[in-house]
Amino acid sequence: MEITAAMIKELRAATGAGMLDCRQALTEANGDFDKAVDWLREKGMATAAKRSDREASAGVVELYSHGGGRVGVMVEVNCETDFVARSEAFLKLAHEIALQIAASSPQYINDTEIPESVLAHEGEIAKNRAIEEGKPEAVAAKIVEGRLNKFRDEVCLMRQAYIRDESTTIQQLIHQNIASIGENIIVRRFQRWELGEGINTTQE
Repeated sequence: MEITAAMIKELRAATGAGMLDCRQALTEANGDFDKAVDWLREKGMATAAKRSDREASAGVVELYSHGGGRVGVMVEVNCETDFVARSEAFLKLAHEIALQIAASSPQYINDTEIPESVLAHEGEIAKNRAIEEGKPEAVAAKIVEGRLNKFRDEVCLMRQAYIRDESTTIQQLIHQNIASIGENIIVRRFQRWELGEGINTTQE
């Protein structure tokens, strides 16, 4: 896979590592951003990734209302100090994350939170769909895994494409802010409400 200047720039912004180190990491990871971050961490070069091990107990609970009150979001975003929690950059990030949740309706923060029963159910749907499409069994397995990854990308906040830049995931956006702000940043929890959600509209 070709390693572009844009890919190197993005990895550098997210990790604080040098240009040549970022190029080597991306080459070793065959262009995979998350694997490149892990490679840099293993080599002790990713300053932003190192910060992800530090405790973050300060922060803000961001509230956002959209569509004249039709959608409401509450999200807790943590950092390490009250000083950063009050900074314009951190508050902007918390607001952007709330916007993302309002627009893209994630169900989980990370893919590790998805219950195995949910993945099994989605996998069964994907398998049956592949069979109905007449795909050979060997090909069907790859199709199922691909559709499960797409499902994870849709329902997990960290894997979602950032609404303002679809080439960046929310995880990458947070890594970029960790590098620039200088503290660990964590999305602790969130809740999204939509007007009329859960109301049974079936008429007797």
